[in-house]
Amino acid sequence: MDGEPLVRWHWLGTHVAYLRDLTLDHAVIALVPVLIALLIAVPLGLACARYPRLYQPLSAVFNVVYALPALAVFVVLIPYTGLATNATVMIPLTCYALAVLLPTTVDGLRSVPEAVRQAATAMGYGPWHRLAAVELPAAVPYLVAGLRVAAVSSISLAAVGALIGKGGLGYLFIDGFQRTFPTPILAGIVLVAVLALVTDLVLVLARRLLAPWAVREKGAAS
Repeated sequence: MDGEPLVRWHWLGTHVAYLRDLTLDHAVIALVPVLIALLIAVPLGLACARYPRLYQPLSAVFNVVYALPALAVFVVLIPYTGLATNATVMIPLTCYALAVLLPTTVDGLRSVPEAVRQAATAMGYGPWHRLAAVELPAAVPYLVAGLRVAAVSSISLAAVGALIGKGGLGYLFIDGFQRTFPTPILAGIVLVAVLALVTDLVLVLARRLLAPWAVREKGAAS
């Protein structure tokens, strides 16, 4: 539309609740799959670390899934999970996140020196105690690094779900495009970026709390 300003501040002021609801919906759609993927990646990573032959086939499968266009996967799922449902969007996002988290989980578990494992065993640690006290804590920095990539990627991809009726902030892009109205588009871009930034900062803080030694080692190395 000729003469349309880049930002209509009045529209933003009258749609605060609407933008808030879309942001919360977007956060749920994007971040719940990452949490689900984490719950799957840890036991799968343990299995791959114990049985290395499993890792390459599983990694190959998830890498192929990660390469598939999100919109195409959404469309394929519609007959089974329905149009405009959370499941249609969240299932592919879970698979994408798993493709990122599985390698980082395996790398984290493999980062524990064998001498450390043997020392823990000599101190009387059983397999589960050693896992909880030694191996998983050592994998935390790797897991958080994978979570940061998976979360930011999921927040970006979730917007595509608006094309099938479930995309949180993605609605703003479609609305602005259909009405030749740039304000919602810019609002969507800013809110997606802010959501990704806040999520990333929370994960960085979680790493500092859960693995303070990794932060100290990084600082000493620099």
